[in-house]
Amino acid sequence: MKKENIIVDKTFAFAIRVVRLAQYLKKEHQEFDMSKQILRSGTSIGANVEEATGGQSKRDFIAKMHISYKEARETRYWIRLLAATDYLDVKLSDSLLSDIDEIIRLLNAILQSTKENLDKK
Repeated sequence: MKKENIIVDKTFAFAIRVVRLAQYLKKEHQEFDMSKQILRSGTSIGANVEEATGGQSKRDFIAKMHISYKEARETRYWIRLLAATDYLDVKLSDSLLSDIDEIIRLLNAILQSTKENLDKK
């Protein structure tokens, strides 16, 4: 039985939303530049989390999680920009922002606790 990993599960689910968002932006708005940007950063979050879980060391884990954190911050920027330029309605942008803010908080907490545990050794 697979062990539950909240950050892996949440970032994977978010990546699915981002893929669908990029498809929507291309189909409904013929928007290709920002959709490509958010697709890259939004799917990179989970990919780096997944890679971090197989990290060779604590420092490798921290490095990959930090990349995920930075990609999540970038993704938050693209969501805000898409909302501000009327590509996303308020309901969708609020929902996406809620999800990415939760992911950012989780990643930050994981980074902080991992760094503290590393410093104790």
